[in-house]
Amino acid sequence: MGDLLGVAVLGAGHMGADHIRRLDRVVSGARVAAVADPDGTRAKEATAGIEGVSVHTDVEAALDAPGVDAVLIASPGPAHEDALLAAFARRLPVLCEKPMVPDSTGALRVVEAEARLGRRLAQIGFMRRYDAEYRQLKSLLDGGDLGRPLMLHCTHRNVSSPPGFTSAMLINSSVSHEIDAARWLLGQELTAVTVLRPRSSAGAPQGLTDPQFVLFETERGALVDVEVFVNCGFGYEVRCEAVCEQGSARIGDTRSMAVTRRGLAGQEVPQDYLVRFADAYEREVQDWVDATRRGEVTGPSAWDGYAASVVAEAGVRALETGARTPVELAPRPELYAAPTR
Repeated sequence: MGDLLGVAVLGAGHMGADHIRRLDRVVSGARVAAVADPDGTRAKEATAGIEGVSVHTDVEAALDAPGVDAVLIASPGPAHEDALLAAFARRLPVLCEKPMVPDSTGALRVVEAEARLGRRLAQIGFMRRYDAEYRQLKSLLDGGDLGRPLMLHCTHRNVSSPPGFTSAMLINSSVSHEIDAARWLLGQELTAVTVLRPRSSAGAPQGLTDPQFVLFETERGALVDVEVFVNCGFGYEVRCEAVCEQGSARIGDTRSMAVTRRGLAGQEVPQDYLVRFADAYEREVQDWVDATRRGEVTGPSAWDGYAASVVAEAGVRALETGARTPVELAPRPELYAAPTR
């Protein structure tokens, strides 16, 4: 085990348990060294059968456990800031699920704390950057063969929303992925947001504004629109079309087997993000493990996490007021001057 990267996983819920499984059974070069979750029983269930792992209900105990070399944060968003700062204090590299920190003030504190260290330790879990189709689209746009990007048309649909899901969470939880993907694909910051509200679906829980139509403006004049519909009832769908001066490209249409029988043709529609983006999650964690073992951080940065929080907050204000809302970012620290892939 001494040759493997020992990872402390914080959070053993839906996402955390999947990462524990991934580190134990799929990813090479790493092992689960410790797990922390306030629900000790849930943590023990998630680590059943894994040798050499210690289970804790306290985050700092897990970070200080023997054999811990790095941290994967998969706890609820409000717990992320304290966990990130605790990892920084121990100089531990971190892969933190989005949102990095739900509120932009806390996210900026994380950015400033890392900048004071003078080195990057945190990678933020915007896994779409690791999806094969998104990477192909990014490469095409960067190559310039289609000319200058003018618009991105995005679709984000879920079968149903979990209990307690709010209208604001359509933006700061669901659309946060499109926020980062748009910034990354276009290489531009988002500068303003407008949210339009069609009549809510009959399938939406009482009081939930679902669907929503979100429009972003960018610093170089491109537009990004997102249809977000989290109670569509029929499947998990994520699509993106880039419209450029000399052509267009679309991803997300065909990822499953097509079957024709008895006069009907159809394809399976994924029902969950862990199914649709399974390969992306595996590539993301493997790349993080490989880079960490080399002493590097190569993925989305804390600045990316901060920018997503600021844009999402502007989006929530736009939802509440019905007005076009500017996005105002703090000055970017020198540590994040180089573009992230």
